[in-house]
Amino acid sequence: MTLQTDASFNSGQPVTHLKVAGTPAIVTENLTRRYGSLTALDKLSLTLESGDVFGYIGPNGAGKSTTMKILAGLLEPTEGKAFVLGREVSRHGDFVRRNIGYMPDTFGVYEDLKVFEYLEFFASAYGLPRRQRRKIVNDVLDLTDLSHKRDALVDSLSRGMQQRLGLARVLVHDPPVLLLDEPASGLDPRARIEIRELLKELQRLGKTILVSSHILSELGEFCNKLGIIERGRLIITGTIDELMARARLHPTICVRVVGDSTPAANLLRQDPRIDRVECANGELVVTLRDPNLHHHFIIEKLVQAGNIQLHSVTPQQLKLEDVFLRLTRGMVQ
Repeated sequence: MTLQTDASFNSGQPVTHLKVAGTPAIVTENLTRRYGSLTALDKLSLTLESGDVFGYIGPNGAGKSTTMKILAGLLEPTEGKAFVLGREVSRHGDFVRRNIGYMPDTFGVYEDLKVFEYLEFFASAYGLPRRQRRKIVNDVLDLTDLSHKRDALVDSLSRGMQQRLGLARVLVHDPPVLLLDEPASGLDPRARIEIRELLKELQRLGKTILVSSHILSELGEFCNKLGIIERGRLIITGTIDELMARARLHPTICVRVVGDSTPAANLLRQDPRIDRVECANGELVVTLRDPNLHHHFIIEKLVQAGNIQLHSVTPQQLKLEDVFLRLTRGMVQ
C-alpha cells in the first residue's frame, strides 16, 4: 500500500517529507526535562537512523513518554536539543508535525463519530485536499485492517481496534517518523499479536519507529535496536546483536545435580574461572569469567569431587529478558 504524500496542509503548502542521505531520523543531545526537583529525563543522547525500529524499554515513569512528547513538540526540554530529520524540534515545529506521527499511551476519540468520519476529520485537520481524503482514509483502513469497521461508531470498537484506529490516525499524512507510546498497552494476547504484525508492516514500508514498552518480549521480534531507560537515564542501548554479544561476554552454564546442590555450589564458587554461582529453579546458574572458556572443566571438577552426581550441564540459551538482567545488573534499582 502506498499512502499519498503530496497533499497540502492548512497553510496550502505541500507536505514536506525530508529524507536527506546520511541525515539521522531522530537525534537527541543531552536532552533533559525537570519538574522542580524531579528529573524526568536526564541527559538523553540518542540517534536513530532512517528505517530504524527502536524499542524503548523501561518501567512506568522511567522517561519514555517525556522523550516522545519532547520529540513531538508538545513539551519543551529543560536542557539539551532534539532533532527530527535534521531540524531542531523547538525551532521547526511545523516541519516536525508534518513529518512525525505521534500516538500517545492514551488518546481521546470522538465517540459519536464513525470510523471513517474520525479519520476524515484528522485528514482535514492536516489540510489534506478534500478530493484525496477518501482514498487516503481507505488506504489507512486497509493497512490497519479496519475496512470492515469503517461505518462503525468509534465508541463501539474493542480496545484493540481502538488502538489500531489510533495508528490509522497517525498515518493519514504518511509521516516518515512514528512515535508510538505503549501501542499494545492493555490489550489481550490476540490484539497484541495483531498490533505487532501491523508494526512489522510499517517497518517493511520503511518507517522510522520509536516504540516504547515495558515488556521486552513484545519488541524483540521486529526492533533492530533497543534502549533501556531507568529513572530518566538511558543505561543500555545498541542493536539486538550487539546486546546479545555483550551479554555473552560472561557465558552462563546451567548445572543440575541429583540431590542437594549445596556441595556443588560451594565447590564451584572456589574456582577462579567462575564469576558467580546462583541457585534458581532447582539448578545452579554458573557464570564464567572468560567468554572463550569451554564449560568442560565444570563437568571434570564435579565428577572428580566423588560425592556429587551430575544430572546435566548445558549452556544457557539467552533470551532478551536474560540479556536485560545481565546487562543491567547493579544499574537498575
